[in-house]
Formats: sequence, structure tokens, C-alpha cells
Amino acid sequence: MKTRMMFMAGAAVGYVLGTKAGRERYEQIKRLSQQGWENPNVQEAAGVLRAKGEEFAGAARGKANHLKERVPEQMQGRKSDKEQPEVYPG
Repeated sequence: MKTRMMFMAGAAVGYVLGTKAGRERYEQIKRLSQQGWENPNVQEAAGVLRAKGEEFAGAARGKANHLKERVPEQMQGRKSDKEQPEVYPG
């Protein structure tokens, strides 16, 4: 019983000290990340990346629209589904 009580007391002390140290480290990391994000160089790089992302998204959107337009053109040249035999992947 004494051993169990000592273990519980040690666990409680370790938890309290670990929580305090964890919170201090969390606040430190939070401060450093905020300072980094507010750096003008980081803001400029984020703007460049955002612009590139929008450019790539626009290009992908254009390709998707082009494909969407081509599919009906290709389907017009085919016979109706009723006339074509069913093909099962083997």
C-alpha cells in the first residue's frame, strides 16, 4: 500500500511539473511562430506562393473545362449503347 501511495504521489508531482513545463514550451513555440509569420520576408514569400497556387488552379480549371467540352464531341461519333456489345474487363 505504501508503494502504491508513493507511486501515486510521484505521478501527481510529475504531472504537475510536466504540465507547467509543457505550457511554457507551448507559449515559447507560439511566440516564435508568430514572430516568424509577421516577418516581411515570410509575408512576401506567402504572397508569391498564393499567386502561383492561383495560377496553377486556373490552368487546371482550364484543362478540366477543355476535357469536359471534348467528351461530348467524342461520344457523338459512337453508336448508341444499345447497339454496342457489353465488354467486361477481364
